[in-house]
Amino acid sequence: MVSTRLWLGGVVSLHRDRKLADRLLQQVRACCRPLQAILVCSDGWAAYPGSIQRAFREKVKRTAGRGRACLEVWSGLCIATVIKRTEKKRVVEVLRKMTLGTLEQANTLLQASLGGTVLNTAFIERFNGTVRERLATLTRKCRHAAQRLEALESGMYLIGCMYNFCFPHHELSQCKHVGSACTPAMAAGVTDHIWSVGEVLTYKVALAPWIAPRRRGRPRIHPLLDPAVPKRPRGRPRKVALRTFTS
Repeated sequence: MVSTRLWLGGVVSLHRDRKLADRLLQQVRACCRPLQAILVCSDGWAAYPGSIQRAFREKVKRTAGRGRACLEVWSGLCIATVIKRTEKKRVVEVLRKMTLGTLEQANTLLQASLGGTVLNTAFIERFNGTVRERLATLTRKCRHAAQRLEALESGMYLIGCMYNFCFPHHELSQCKHVGSACTPAMAAGVTDHIWSVGEVLTYKVALAPWIAPRRRGRPRIHPLLDPAVPKRPRGRPRKVALRTFTS
């Protein structure tokens, strides 16, 4: 199960649509081991189940020879939906249902992750509250509304990095988990110490490896010409009219 205590990344968009859900789940997929059992709990947004299944699937070749491979969802994937009904800003009912998988499989994964006893979205909701508290542009009513999307995305990444590396997590630091001061990045095995703010800001991220673009068209049969050798003139020589000059 992917623990939402580790902030995976900020996905910012002007619209809440299917493309936003696909981008978010691709980041979740990058942090998971391929073809392993995973439990994903989401709210009642209709775009989540389809985006989750599109993210966690692999190409499988069923027939020998030429032909297109099939896309199959991971066999150990479980999708749970948690819907809360509120009245007068108070939660009066919580509806839990399985979109993919069985309830027994979900409970087994939930117990293995130490993420609670019932299906819930409390971890991500608690983190959303932390981000809204620390980033003024995300509060419900404020005078610091973001004017540019890039500034909001940079602020979310900065808050997320501090949350993962610099501040010990109260729940993870308890005896039933680690037993000492522990950050989400330490619990995930990304680092072995608590980072300072200066260490985060001065850390140099390695550039992504350069991959040569794939050439289109048929492969070249004849070798390339040597640029040092002058080109051979083509066609017949031009006919120049003879002129006679008299003094």
